[in-house]
Amino acid sequence: MTGSSTGRSTGTVAGITAGTSAAALDVADLVKDYPIASGFQRAVDGITFSVEPGHFYTLLGPSGCGKTTTLRCVAGLERPDRGRISLAGQDVASGRTVVPPERRDIGMVFQNYAIWPHMTVFENVAYPLRVGRARVKKPELVQRVDEALDLVQLSGYASRPATQLSGGQQQRLALARALIRRPSLLLLDEPLSNLDARLRDRMRAEIRALQRRIGITTLFVTHDQVEALSMSNRIAVMDGGHIIQEGTPREIYQHPATRFVAGFVGSANFLSGTVIRPGAAGAMRIGIGGGEIEAICPAGTTAGDAITLSIRPENIRVHRERPAAPNVLAGVAAQVLFVGEALDATIDVEGVELVAHLHPTVQIARGDAIWVELPAEHCTVIHDDHGFASGARRETEVPTEVQADVVG
Repeated sequence: MTGSSTGRSTGTVAGITAGTSAAALDVADLVKDYPIASGFQRAVDGITFSVEPGHFYTLLGPSGCGKTTTLRCVAGLERPDRGRISLAGQDVASGRTVVPPERRDIGMVFQNYAIWPHMTVFENVAYPLRVGRARVKKPELVQRVDEALDLVQLSGYASRPATQLSGGQQQRLALARALIRRPSLLLLDEPLSNLDARLRDRMRAEIRALQRRIGITTLFVTHDQVEALSMSNRIAVMDGGHIIQEGTPREIYQHPATRFVAGFVGSANFLSGTVIRPGAAGAMRIGIGGGEIEAICPAGTTAGDAITLSIRPENIRVHRERPAAPNVLAGVAAQVLFVGEALDATIDVEGVELVAHLHPTVQIARGDAIWVELPAEHCTVIHDDHGFASGARRETEVPTEVQADVVG
């Protein structure tokens, strides 16, 4: 997790309390509860993160992990029970003060796009300016709509009924409407989930290119690991209302902190072992089945500790003869599938099945005795000591600290 400034408010500007954070978005100790029959279900449990100006920040996790609730709290569509939310250093949710959505400098694209079917493309995009607090004269309104449509490559579609657009065009329309007010923060709630696979791939690249071009700070919610890894500057992996790990896409993928992260973000093999003794260059010797391998362990790991080792399928190497290399275990090819661009092999190592994605030129067949190399630089020793119970249900009533006095 990343730490964030939690400084107290220092003043008020136009109904928005100024805070001390320099981040584009700062969320500190955010808590949100929902009532259930036996008390309250905690959807978001004290999460903290910051988003730098111009960055693309993703909340990634399975359904029910709290990512959309967090986004809705940032948008002002949900009222936090505790915590602070600041936009560009100004508190929009803190204590008893909650600024309504229309007074937050945000644009939002919903999962279903929320396109108005009875309006044209032009009127859909123009709507936020027509109903906004600041009056916009017609020449400026037309100019800004034209600019927004050009930005999302919908020039020439202004007079078309919104219902006559394709799925990808509707998504672009939703983006144009979110950007027409020139917000400082763009919120994206799984905007690609309703598209087919091929269109989703193309729109993923288009949205990221657009975000980079205009430099808008973006908070993105998704359950799709490919979207998160390919689009983000930073990712927060969530589970049970908590941020389990936060970092760059490479950090999250190559150095998962827990078994949950390793298994949710990409594919991973897990081997149980026991630390035997210190190895070379700060590594530890670990007993895996009938062999030993070497890997860097978390600080405080000692001989006798039980550990779980994670390695990605693409990082496993196989050999017909035992190589002169460390971290080699004997195995048998249990299944081999040629899929064109790769050879997918399931290998039995001391009764544990490892999945390997190999180069298609590798020559092995089912039943072959082989040697499996686990390069030390790609071995990650993980742990699952989160310090909390994920998704714990609160059986007694939780007092709501925020009574949400709305600032008008």
